[in-house]
Amino acid sequence: MAKIDREYISFDVTEKDVLFEDNHLIAVNKRGGDIVQVDDTGDESLDEKVKKYIAKKYNKPNGAFLGVVHRLDRPVSGVILFARTSKSLDRVNKLFKSRQMHKTYLAVVRNRPVPESGNLVHWLVKNPQKNVTKAHDQEVPGSLRSELNYKLIAELGGYYLIEVDPITGRPHQIRVQLSTLDCPIVGDNKYGYPRGSLKKTIALHARRLQFVHPVKNEPVDIVAPLPHDGFWEKFEHLI
Repeated sequence: MAKIDREYISFDVTEKDVLFEDNHLIAVNKRGGDIVQVDDTGDESLDEKVKKYIAKKYNKPNGAFLGVVHRLDRPVSGVILFARTSKSLDRVNKLFKSRQMHKTYLAVVRNRPVPESGNLVHWLVKNPQKNVTKAHDQEVPGSLRSELNYKLIAELGGYYLIEVDPITGRPHQIRVQLSTLDCPIVGDNKYGYPRGSLKKTIALHARRLQFVHPVKNEPVDIVAPLPHDGFWEKFEHLI
């Protein structure tokens, strides 16, 4: 069921949104516009929706445990992983901390990146009051070292599809680091794109998450289909 609130359309999590699920973990394909955890907007958060999905599916009238292990910015879509037990929560947190989670993103920009592939290293400082991150070429007080690899995949009608592999995980990292190439992400007027999206989303999609299962010790490869929003469909045949 959809609920319209403050120009935000909220959808319940259903079976079709689930990308991976076992007794320890659950991964869903986040819609752009969903918040991962509750904030001061009062909008229903994704973790609460997933809890409701689990409680209904497994008939848990007292609710379900769910641990948040990482986040995606609200306007970003794609794969996000949750822990279903406290044991897996602790182990997955350690995987993220030790950078044993391989994440791949797709971004669409209007300017061709120069060079077309490379490695970006910046020191980022976030202003929590304005919710904006600034990139510096050198270390400054309070900054965090941030690194990613990127490469141009395709061009389509004046748009450029970029694959991004973040090595670190910092707030707004991909958004601000791509903007240093004069390649702000489509719809991301916070970081230099000339206009925002009416849907409150940006063209950044968490495409893939690869890791070794923290309990079963088996490789896990989770791929999130592109959003069906009238824009991303144009790029499906290119990836």
